[in-house]
Order: sequence, then structure tokens, then C-alpha cells
Amino acid sequence: MTELSEFEHGLLVGLLIGEASFGGDGKQPQVTVRMHVRHEALFRWLMDRFPDTRLYGPYHHGGRSYYQWMARGTALVRDVLPLLEGKVHSGVDGYAAERFEEMVSRYSGYISRERARLEAIG
Repeated sequence: MTELSEFEHGLLVGLLIGEASFGGDGKQPQVTVRMHVRHEALFRWLMDRFPDTRLYGPYHHGGRSYYQWMARGTALVRDVLPLLEGKVHSGVDGYAAERFEEMVSRYSGYISRERARLEAIG
């Protein structure tokens, strides 16, 4: 992950508050952003800054054309979560804060284990 400027950090937090799905697959947490292909430059921006995340698409079906960006596993815990913690709260957006906190709570064991593993390898 590249170091983000203050502006880029704010852009990321705003994007994820407004567009992200905070969830998981039952084993690990994930943050997903799905938007129209016209936002390709924004997805490329995400990939430039978070190269260990994944970009899927473009998909074309049901009259829709979109990309899907996903941060999960090590990339989520190491690179994305630290940028969101303390920034996504009810004073900014209650609904997003609730979804974020539910994800962090549901996957707290995974997050703790991954952070311990990352700390151990230095």
C-alpha cells in the first residue's frame, strides 16, 4: 500500500461510507465497492493505492455494467481497516458506522489473529 495524503485518506473514507458493503464470507471480513464502469478511474485509483486488493469486471448483465473492488484478508486488515477505524462513526454516518462495527465485531477473531500474525512477521 502506498502512503495516502490527507486528501486521499478522506476520499477513501468518504467513498467507503457512501458506497461500500461491509460484510464477509462467514470466514473473513470483506469490504466491497460495486459501481458503474463510468467510475473506472476511481477503481484504478484504489488499485494503485491498495495493490493487494482485487478488482473484478467489468461485468455486463441485467442492463448494468459495473466493476467490483474487494478488500479482504491481509489487505483488509493491514491496509484498509486502520484507515477506517475511528473515522467511520455515527457522528458522520450512523448507518455506515453500524455496518462497519457489525463487520468488525462479527470477524473480531479473524482480525485479531491476522493482526497478531502480521505483528509476528514484523
